[in-house]
Amino acid sequence: MTEKSRSQGKPAGGLGPAQRAEAWDRLGTDHFDMVVIGGGVVGAGIALDAATRGLEVALVEARDLASGTSSRSSKMFHGGLRYLEQLDFGLVREALHERELSLKTLAPHLVKPLRFLYPLTHRVWERPYVASGLVLYDTMGGAKSVPGQHHVTRSGAMRLSPGVRRDALIGGVTYFDTVVDDARHTMTVARTAAHYGAVIRTSTQVVGFLREADRVVGVKVRDSEDGRTTEVRGHVVVNATGVWTDEIQALSHLRGRFHVRASKGVHIVVPRDRIVSEAALILRTATSVLFVIPWSTNHWIIGTTDTDWNLDLAHPAATKADIDYLLDQVNKVLVTPLTHDDIQGVYAGLRPLLAGESDETSKLSREHAVARIAPGLVAIAGGKYTTYRVMAYDAVDAAAQDIPQRVSSTITDKVPLVGADGYFALLNQTPHLAETYGVHPYRIEHLLNRYGSLVTRVLDLAEGKPELLQPITEAPTYLRVEAVYAAAEEGALHLDDILARRTRVSIEYSHRGMDCAREVAELVAPVLGWDAAEIDREVETYRARVEAEIRSQTQPDDASADALRAAAPEPRPEILEPVPSEG
Repeated sequence: MTEKSRSQGKPAGGLGPAQRAEAWDRLGTDHFDMVVIGGGVVGAGIALDAATRGLEVALVEARDLASGTSSRSSKMFHGGLRYLEQLDFGLVREALHERELSLKTLAPHLVKPLRFLYPLTHRVWERPYVASGLVLYDTMGGAKSVPGQHHVTRSGAMRLSPGVRRDALIGGVTYFDTVVDDARHTMTVARTAAHYGAVIRTSTQVVGFLREADRVVGVKVRDSEDGRTTEVRGHVVVNATGVWTDEIQALSHLRGRFHVRASKGVHIVVPRDRIVSEAALILRTATSVLFVIPWSTNHWIIGTTDTDWNLDLAHPAATKADIDYLLDQVNKVLVTPLTHDDIQGVYAGLRPLLAGESDETSKLSREHAVARIAPGLVAIAGGKYTTYRVMAYDAVDAAAQDIPQRVSSTITDKVPLVGADGYFALLNQTPHLAETYGVHPYRIEHLLNRYGSLVTRVLDLAEGKPELLQPITEAPTYLRVEAVYAAAEEGALHLDDILARRTRVSIEYSHRGMDCAREVAELVAPVLGWDAAEIDREVETYRARVEAEIRSQTQPDDASADALRAAAPEPRPEILEPVPSEG
C-alpha cells in the first residue's frame, strides 16, 4: 500500500488513552464555560452544541458513553407515528425534521432508511383511519427523502412478509422510518464534540457540587478506574443524566423543578431466518405498539415493553415475564412461532419520562423539559432519542444566561458528525478500497456503515499486522482491528464497552460475547496497558456480567431479576453506588 493511500494527520475526535490522560489534567486546571454531566446522547449533544458555538466545554460520564438508555433503545430515528393518535403533532413534526437532518446531512453513514409494513386487521374503517394518519405523517416530513405511504392488499402484504400469518391481516400499508446503531451514534456525537474542542472523559463520576454562596461553580469528580479526585470549575453545570436526574439533583442539595420516572423497555434479538419478511413490522398491541426491526444482516430486534422500574438504574433487568410477553405478542402474527431457544440476545433499557402526568408510564410525556435550578445549574430531562439535538440546543440556550460572554446561536443542523463528510464518495469507491486493503467489498461496506469516512483510520491500524484484518473468531461479523480501534480512538476502556457498545456482540451472538472475550481482551491489551492479570480480570468480570444477565432473564419478577443482575461485579473498580450515569 502506498503512503498516499494512508490517512494523515491527527485522528478526528480521537478518544484514546493519550487524550484521556490529557483530559484529566485539563479538568483540574481549566475553567470551562460549561460542564456537562452525562455521556448519553443528550449530554453528548449538549457538548457538541456548546463546542460549535465557541464555548469551552467539558463532559464527564461515570461509566461509558451510551452505557445506559442511549444504547438500549429500539434503534430508530423515527417520527413517532403513535404520537399522532395522541394528537401530539408538534412532537411528530419536530422528530421528523430531526430524522431528515440525520438521514441526509448529519449522519448518513449511521442512520439508514427502513421500510415498515403496518398490517391491517379490521375492514372498512381501519384503512382510511391509518391512511389519514400517514398522510399527516408524510406531509409533516415523513416522505421528504423517502417514499410515502403505499397501500397493499392481503396478497401484496404476504408477498412482502411471507412470515406473517395470512389470517393475521386483511391488507397492509407500508411507510418509511429509519434504523440506527444508537450506541455508535452517541459515541460519534461525543467524538464530534471532541473534534471541535470539547473535553470528553468517561469513567469520571460526579460526587459533589462546588458552591459559592447561592451559585453552583462546578463539580467534584472521581475517577472510576483509580479513585483519584479533582474539581472541575465552570460558569454553568448542566445535568443531562436522564433517569439519574433526581440522584444528581440530590447531590446538589437544591430543589429540582421536575422529577423523572424510569420506564423499562425490553427487546429480544432473534436470527433473521426465523422471520421471513422484506420489511420491518409495526404491530398494534393492547397497550402500545410492537416493532420487529431488521438488525445488521443477520438479526431481528423485537420490542418493546413499557413498565415502571424502581430498582437499580444502572442495570435494568429483563425478566422471563418480559420475554414471554414479547414472544406472545409477536407470535400472534407469525407463521412459525418463536421460542426461547430462538433468542440470541436480550437487552433492557430505561426511558427517562417526566413524572406527574399519569400513573401509567406509557402515558407519560416524551416531551422534554429544561429548568434553571439555581444560578449556575441547569437540568434537562425527558424527550426521545430522535430529538436529542433539539434537547441539546434548548439546554445550551437555557445555560447561556450564566455564561458571561455572548453565546452564539446553535449551528448543529449544519455540522455533520465525524465520518459523514466523504461517506458517499467512499461508498462509490468500495471496490478500490477493498483492493487497496485486501478486504472483501462486503466488509468495506459494513465498515463504511459503522465508521463512515473514518474507515481508512480503522484499517490503517492493521498496517504491518495483517492478522488484524481477520474476523474475530467467535464473532465473525467484526474484524479484529475494530476491537483495537475501539480502544485506540473510541474511548473504550473495558471489554464490556467493546462487546456491548462499540460492537454489538453481546446481543448478536448466542454466547453473548463470552466465547470471544479472551481474544478481544488480548487484542486490546497493548493499547490499554493490560498485563496478564488484568486480561484475566476483564474476561472474568465480563463473563460474570453475562451469566448474571442470563440467570436474571429466567426470573418471574423485577425484584428477583434485579437481585441476580446487581450481584455481578463492576468492570470499573472504583465506581461508587448509587452511580449517576446517563450514557
